[in-house]
Amino acid sequence: MEPPDFEAMNFTVDPGPPGYPLCEGWKEGAEGAVFHLSNILLFLGFMGGSGFYGVLYLFSLLTVGFFCSTLWAWSDSCTTDSFLWTFALFGACLGQLLHVSYRLRSVSFEKDFQELYACVFKKLGVSLTHFGKIVACCDAEVQSLEKDHCFAVEGKTAIDKLSVLLSGRISVTVNGEFLHYIYPFQFLDSPEWDSLRPSEEGIFQVTLRADNPCRYVSWRRKKLYLLFAKHRYIAKIFALVVRNDIAEKLFSLNDKAFDSSGHRYDLRLPSFCHMATTDLEKTDVFLQVPTQGERTA
Repeated sequence: MEPPDFEAMNFTVDPGPPGYPLCEGWKEGAEGAVFHLSNILLFLGFMGGSGFYGVLYLFSLLTVGFFCSTLWAWSDSCTTDSFLWTFALFGACLGQLLHVSYRLRSVSFEKDFQELYACVFKKLGVSLTHFGKIVACCDAEVQSLEKDHCFAVEGKTAIDKLSVLLSGRISVTVNGEFLHYIYPFQFLDSPEWDSLRPSEEGIFQVTLRADNPCRYVSWRRKKLYLLFAKHRYIAKIFALVVRNDIAEKLFSLNDKAFDSSGHRYDLRLPSFCHMATTDLEKTDVFLQVPTQGERTA
């Protein structure tokens, strides 16, 4: 009896060619230009800063970078996983880009408020979102003042708001004597604002008159204090800018306080700041320094 032919009885089926090519080893050449472009864009994108414009820059470059990576992965049949991941990341970045663009458009401002933000609030790191709340508190309204018209009259006008000059020039006088000028992006009534508590009332001790056509923005005291109660950060920002404005006005007065012999008084010295009214009158100060109860800035 002959032994069985095991080779003939082998029922192993030779598998056919696979449905997809096998990746066997490294490629001889470098990847294409699209691959390198995508990584350059991703590198630049992650260098974006903070804030609305920084986030807009970041997601713009990330969106284009992941789109290029998706094109590169699609062109290579051996990178199915890479294609799916890069396509998903492209979609996520595109969604974030559209969201940030919508938010940026929703907090855009008119030219006057853009200049106010750039000159006063931006250098303090105030975001556009917080500045939008500040603008909403004054109803985004810009008011005008004709030449020789008074913003406030000493002894008559009530202190019920806080205002910033946007254009023009305001002269400040007391008893007919000139004190100083107020220029654009300076507060019109910062000393009066800082001198009163929220529950107190008062009247101006100086006259503010427009030297030329002026434009300004005002916040009502009650509305502004309600905003401070909701957002402590905004309250701290206003306290900083108001007191800095008062300090600048004090230094401008300090350069103008001279006695009859030509010696300049330093308003920062306690001996001068706390002099009685009768002593001030005896000094014969040139370009009068206000007495007690009057505005000192």
